[in-house]
Amino acid sequence: MLSSENLMQLIGSLIWLLAGVGVFIVGMNFMSDALEKSAGSGMKRLLGKISNNRFSGVGIGAGVTAIIQSSSATSVMVIGLVNAGVMTLMQATPIIMGANIGTTITGVLVALKNDYFNMVMYLLAFAGVMMGFFKKEKIKIAGSFFCGLGLIFVGLEVMSSEQAFGNTLVEEMFTNIFQKIDFPLLLILVGAIFTALIQSSSAASGVVITMVGANVLPLDMALFIILGANIGTCVTALLASVGANANSKRVALIHFTFNTIGTVFFTAIIWFFKEPIVNLLVSLFPGSDPMSLQMRVSAFHVIFNVTTTCLLLPFVKHLVKYSCAVIKDKKEQTESMSLKYVDDRLLTTPPVALMQVKKEIEYMLGLVEENIRLSFAAVDSGSTERGEEIRNNEEIIDFTNRALTQFLIKLSANVEESDEKVIGAYFHVLNDLERIGDNAENFHEIGVEMRQKEITFSDKAQMGITKMREQILQMFTISKDVFENLNKQELSKLTALEEDVDGMKKDLIASHFVRLAEGICSAEVSPYYSSLVSGLERVADHLVNVGFSIINPTGSQKVEE
Repeated sequence: MLSSENLMQLIGSLIWLLAGVGVFIVGMNFMSDALEKSAGSGMKRLLGKISNNRFSGVGIGAGVTAIIQSSSATSVMVIGLVNAGVMTLMQATPIIMGANIGTTITGVLVALKNDYFNMVMYLLAFAGVMMGFFKKEKIKIAGSFFCGLGLIFVGLEVMSSEQAFGNTLVEEMFTNIFQKIDFPLLLILVGAIFTALIQSSSAASGVVITMVGANVLPLDMALFIILGANIGTCVTALLASVGANANSKRVALIHFTFNTIGTVFFTAIIWFFKEPIVNLLVSLFPGSDPMSLQMRVSAFHVIFNVTTTCLLLPFVKHLVKYSCAVIKDKKEQTESMSLKYVDDRLLTTPPVALMQVKKEIEYMLGLVEENIRLSFAAVDSGSTERGEEIRNNEEIIDFTNRALTQFLIKLSANVEESDEKVIGAYFHVLNDLERIGDNAENFHEIGVEMRQKEITFSDKAQMGITKMREQILQMFTISKDVFENLNKQELSKLTALEEDVDGMKKDLIASHFVRLAEGICSAEVSPYYSSLVSGLERVADHLVNVGFSIINPTGSQKVEE
């Protein structure tokens, strides 16, 4: 029975320990968020190299995770890309494997800590806080990274301090606990539950490494807890797959299966060859100092993930087939619309999310152009045959506009200042494309009504409209090039064509009134002709907006309707 004084000492040490864990996790989040924001171009380059080559997939997964310091974030991002149809299961599986390797870097950093190294990290934390007072966004992000990195080591120092593990009562408590659960499967369960609760295998590994360094947790037990942590980290991906399509759920299942197979394999080896393995790790890092003790656990974590990846990489196809057999495609496909390239799971990685938004807008631009061409054909023939196709495209255009607008609103809270301007430009582009889609519908209705009333344009009127339409289609080609490739050189051509269309509108309206006076055109056709010419001129204005919005997000626009 503990005396009241000893009990208070024990409670104080446990609070100190929990405070250290809390500071460590906050530091991890600070550093991860800063790296995600600052490494956007690096992630874009890596993801742009996605192929069916499984070795490059492992490299991409390891690289992205090393950049953002979170295998959970990488897994969620991959699930989002698979759900959006950008990545296949065959491409996603090696990336998930690589993510497990990339996440071991945190453990290595934790194991390398010493008094001198800690002092440098504390200074970095202070410098990071000071950098947060600067106005420049890049300096703030760098400050957030330095602050997070420093806080990680502040947390580690708090956890391993005399106030936490220096108390003999705490050491005795943990010794008794680990003696009672000194069974591999129980230790694995502890590691899995702890990691699932804090949703970070890096943080869980850091705590285990620190406990081994403080001589509170024996090395042989720590190995099993590390194995459990690799299963617990799958919880984030499993939660992220809820509500996603079948392929996204398969990615989460593959991630869980991959880590489970590796854990089972290593558990069997360590269970039967525990003493030789522990002796090997001790011989690799001899000594009784905290760094040597910690490096043994960190090295095992690296060996586990690299070995598991090497063993299972040849069986990627089998893992994919297994996931497809377990999670079947739904027989009845829902008819509800969804975005092709964008998924809410990408909100955790803003640079990648913006890249996918651009792809979605490019798809929307293609639909708008298709509807314009179909509507021109309807005006020429008055046919209603393509009416259903135009209406279906318009529904997708309207849905994309609404859904992307909502997504961009949510995304805007997580991006840096330079990307805020890009998001603002995308809002304008979406609005302009939706307006062009509305005009396409109007053109189709004009063609249908004219056929129903059996009225047509005169040859001269038709020639003017045809020439104006040719200019519009040419503008579409240039606008797409400007938007997709950020081709500034084409803006002058776009502007010149738009000015030509403005001049055409004035000339065509004036010549139409002359023909009305001469009796060549009937008054009945006049409203249709004026609506068509005015609509074409507005389409030209919107196309100029599309080009200038993306090149100069802060510039003025041609139309603001």
